[in-house]
Amino acid sequence: MSVKVETLEHNMAKMTIEVSAEDFIAAMKNAYNKQKKSLSLPGFRKGKVPMALAEQTYGPAIFYDDAANECINNTYPAACTESGLDIVSYPEIGVEQIEKGKPFIYTATVAVKPAVTLGEYKGLEVPKVSVEVSDEEVDASLKAEQEKNARLIDIEDRAVENGDTIVLDYSGAVDGVKFDGGTAEDQTLVIGSGSFIPGFEDQLIGVNAGESKDVVVTFPTEYHAKELAGKEAVFACTVKKIQAKELPALDDDFAKDVSEFDTLDEYRADIRKGIVERKEAAAKTDKENAAVDKLIAASEMDIPQAMIDGQVEDMYRNMANNLQMQGISIDTYLQYMGQNKADFAKTLEPQALKRIQTRLVLEAVAEKEAIEIGDDKIEEELKKMAEAYNMEVEKLRDVMSDAEKEEMKKDLAVQEAVSVLTANAVEVEAEEEKKDAE
Repeated sequence: MSVKVETLEHNMAKMTIEVSAEDFIAAMKNAYNKQKKSLSLPGFRKGKVPMALAEQTYGPAIFYDDAANECINNTYPAACTESGLDIVSYPEIGVEQIEKGKPFIYTATVAVKPAVTLGEYKGLEVPKVSVEVSDEEVDASLKAEQEKNARLIDIEDRAVENGDTIVLDYSGAVDGVKFDGGTAEDQTLVIGSGSFIPGFEDQLIGVNAGESKDVVVTFPTEYHAKELAGKEAVFACTVKKIQAKELPALDDDFAKDVSEFDTLDEYRADIRKGIVERKEAAAKTDKENAAVDKLIAASEMDIPQAMIDGQVEDMYRNMANNLQMQGISIDTYLQYMGQNKADFAKTLEPQALKRIQTRLVLEAVAEKEAIEIGDDKIEEELKKMAEAYNMEVEKLRDVMSDAEKEEMKKDLAVQEAVSVLTANAVEVEAEEEKKDAE
């Protein structure tokens, strides 16, 4: 095998790979062995047609596709190594010469890792994010917990009010004719939830338990059942039960019931602490993202479209796998979204580009800072992974290839680069806050 490399524009390169005639003939023989069971000629049983006679009858090209695929699969990885290129895309393969008795020649056009002209990465200005927690935020969180622990009590001394939970029977008709799905018994409905057709719930306010009322509504013009869209319907309703939420008192007993604390003050303090921690984590992420965005804007790199296409393909494949784990096919998902693969792939391009830009600038920072990841860091990461996968560290270490460990080193170096960026970033107040202060 021999490899010639031609440098193209926009960080693209073309490798011309030549496979010897002998290796191509060997691949053709393998193709024959693969296909011979399906070959038939008069006077020969299936699977017994000689290769030479098959070539004479059908032409040697009958074996070319399989032979070419074998040669490409066998030689492309080694060709990449021999080329010395830092390849960052799937190859676009082209066949230059394919003929029995001659070398098999093919080309692989690939994207190579773009050089980055790194902007100033120290002293980047990022918006200052407040992590202060107001009493109102604590109250809101406490209220949510109170709502979760509410119980429903039966109401017998008043009519339906907004927010009540009712049990009702109903039967709907359009022009006096009942329709599918328009009848139910012992249906639970929270008044004001917007679960039913607009106007339905409001008309039940003021009705007592045991009373009946005709509710008149008009189906939305965009209603999913086309035969009902835009039509007026009359629902004969009977309210059978009225229930209202009873909230627990916010006191020390409540704190004991819903938390590990003995007093409401201690519970409030813990709620505040939790909100602060969440805000600090969000602020850290926002600061990192803002610093990376600033650095991308200050840096220069010529990213080839093939590199973006490869990233999009990886994202698409990962999404398909994740959906499959949920029992949904990617085709079903796209059909639901009203898109085909090409349209959907286009929507992924901006995100793919951002991922590539982020990785490139952070790798450049890691190189500039001469960040080295030692074995202790690798071991620490392996322990985290082993814990996450519920495996022994030794087993995880054994199943990981050297290439995967090298990739882990690169990932950890990128994480260190993020730390360098944020540690040297300067937090500034947002323009709106400055104006408010003035």
